[in-house]
Amino acid sequence: MNLDVDTLFTVTIVVMALLGLLLILVWLQNRGMRALVWWGAAYLVGGMSVWLLGERGSVSDLMSIDLANALLFVACGLTWSGARLFDGRGVKPVAMLIGTFMWVGACQIPSFMASMDARVILSSVIISGYTMVIAFEFWRGRAEPLGSRWPAIVVLGAHSVLFLLRVPFALASPLEGSSVSLWNNGWFAIIALESLLYAIAFAVIVVAMAKERMELKHKKSALSDPLTGIANRRAFFDETLLRLVPANKDPRPLAVLLFDLDRFKRINDRFGHAIGDKVLRLFAEKATANLRQADLVGRLGGEEFAAVLSGVELSTAFMFAEQVRIAFAAAARVVDGHRVSATVSAGIGLLTASEADVDSLLARADQALYVAKARGRDRVEIAEVDRPRAWRPAEDEWSPALAPAGVEPEVLAPVTLVRPALVSGSVTPIRKVGIH
Repeated sequence: MNLDVDTLFTVTIVVMALLGLLLILVWLQNRGMRALVWWGAAYLVGGMSVWLLGERGSVSDLMSIDLANALLFVACGLTWSGARLFDGRGVKPVAMLIGTFMWVGACQIPSFMASMDARVILSSVIISGYTMVIAFEFWRGRAEPLGSRWPAIVVLGAHSVLFLLRVPFALASPLEGSSVSLWNNGWFAIIALESLLYAIAFAVIVVAMAKERMELKHKKSALSDPLTGIANRRAFFDETLLRLVPANKDPRPLAVLLFDLDRFKRINDRFGHAIGDKVLRLFAEKATANLRQADLVGRLGGEEFAAVLSGVELSTAFMFAEQVRIAFAAAARVVDGHRVSATVSAGIGLLTASEADVDSLLARADQALYVAKARGRDRVEIAEVDRPRAWRPAEDEWSPALAPAGVEPEVLAPVTLVRPALVSGSVTPIRKVGIH
């Protein structure tokens, strides 16, 4: 089967124009994704380049060789810039046009312009180089869970290798002095077909990547608290349920830490909701920073937060809760020039081997939290099922040395780290009325 290069050129021009307009249309529907308009522009410029290449013999060599290839390398640079923008990196105008500069400079050399093989080799190297760096840009952003990213890298890599193979083909089958038209050369027809298929595949993949990113963004928005950026109530409960099954098989049980900012309504009333919002964000920041990366932190609503710690002992859970409490007290002493002196109380519930119930686990943490509120706030209490009591470690189990770095010693002063008397019987929930 013979491939008609003229027909391939015509189809390629039409396809690239349509794909360019499609990408720009998708960008118009989502202005936040600037990479799409750069890719759309690259397709339009590339289509113009292919049209000029196809007009060889009808127009001057300056148009069909010099300008056509220069536009092709501009299109490659635009595609690379789009890949950088897609993953949040800036455009580098000079680097983007380096292939064009190389080509224009080479075209000023008479011996280069007289050698078709030299032109084919240089253009192949430039296109292959651009395609490799585009693939590298996508690979650099691989931490983002986009399924279409890897097909894009594979397609770009294959395209780069195929264009690089033009070099040995050009050396093995020189076109100099050949009576065979360039368009009728077999490997040139294959390259033209592959370029058309690559243009279609790349456009489809980048649109899929843009769609995946939007879906991921919407999913993240639905599962995160808009004020603090941590997990919202729904996401917290869903993730906690997933962690309960492995927790039942771990000899070190799962712990839930329930935090409630002390007298938060007074902070809002006295300093305004803007300061109140900053206090909430500050707590989320300190809680995330003072817990482990694998721990789950969420906002349940209002000034109430929770954290899930997997595979921890009782003393370890207490230590983390205290670190959060101390770090927050230090950071929230002064907020935007206002002496807010916000504090937080915390209750800890521990999962038992016979249970896998989020509600009962949170209920025990809630009971301990009420005890912390009743005992003066700005403290951590633990509720245990086997020996129901509100518990704090003795001095040999907790030391101010465990406080987060940068916290002034005076922040620790209000806390008396002694073991209080056991509360007989089960921990009785304290009524919420009057307790903040």
